[in-house]
Amino acid sequence: MRQRISFCSTSDGVRIAYAVAGSGPPLIRVGGWLTHVERDWGSPVWQHWLRELTHGHTLARFDIRGSGLSDHDVADQNLEAWIRDLEAVADSLGWKRFSLIGLCQGGPIALLYAFRHPQRVSRLVLYNAYTNGAFTPGSSERNKEEAEALASMIKIGWGRKTGAFRELFARRLSPGHDVKQIDWWDELQRTTASPENAVRLWRGFHEIDIRNVLPHIHTPTLVAHVENDAMVPFELGRSLASQLPDAHFLPLKGASHILQLEDSAWPVFIGELRRFLADVPTLPGSGTAPWVGELTSRQRVVLNLVARGQSNTEIAQALSIATKTVRNHVSAICGSLDIQTRAQLIVQARERGFGAE
Repeated sequence: MRQRISFCSTSDGVRIAYAVAGSGPPLIRVGGWLTHVERDWGSPVWQHWLRELTHGHTLARFDIRGSGLSDHDVADQNLEAWIRDLEAVADSLGWKRFSLIGLCQGGPIALLYAFRHPQRVSRLVLYNAYTNGAFTPGSSERNKEEAEALASMIKIGWGRKTGAFRELFARRLSPGHDVKQIDWWDELQRTTASPENAVRLWRGFHEIDIRNVLPHIHTPTLVAHVENDAMVPFELGRSLASQLPDAHFLPLKGASHILQLEDSAWPVFIGELRRFLADVPTLPGSGTAPWVGELTSRQRVVLNLVARGQSNTEIAQALSIATKTVRNHVSAICGSLDIQTRAQLIVQARERGFGAE
């Protein structure tokens, strides 16, 4: 799979790197620290995630300020700054409506974006996410002390190949102790953020608090959380799901902060993710929902690709199905919507928000 790396500027002048790959309905991944849009593509930790997220979707992902290929010398490292990063990427992409998947710290960033821009977010997926960090009101003294201790360890041990921090960090992220993964985490620390920025990001992540907006977020949401995740306790994910008006909670067996192919929960998560994202609601008031009410989830995916001007052969390749099957889908779509020609189908689909690039 090939990807395209681009740059955009935030409202406060920070340059943000983002990458786009895949084909299908638009999906933006929101991560936290330890991302690098170029290096992650060959990562032993993320490779299977990226293969899956680009299968049937156009995936955009970005490095937040202070990390990866984005600007490192920045004034602000807080939730408002990271929202500006996401807003800049979404506006640069030009997508009218898309789904968001927020991982860990990316979860609350995605949630706040959906709260402020509900007309643009069709679905939310939150993985090992949380509502508020250790440096917020109501957090226990033990959690605060642990977060402070890790901040000190990050400052001293970030990017080193030996030491207590390396061992602790590896145990939390890759409890299986895969040598390739641990070596990759070490290298990523050195390439994605300086020790100073890593500390600022860590502290900023623990200052996040979006509890007051959760009852007002009505976007359909899938909240998935690994039961023995050592980075974000399971109870935080359960609590998050319970506070959202339209959320489905998915507990996942295991201990990996980032699920790997060998984890038994990986196919469970992917199955639920595919089903959840397949039925994407449309723009409120646009009339699209009744317009496509008789279509299956697969037909809606095909319709989106038709609206982007792709041929039956191109759609077949993108969805790994036969060209004849695509032709049958298009015929069925036209029949259901009482449309005579492909050109008319494209025009009407685009008017209703399909085919966003």
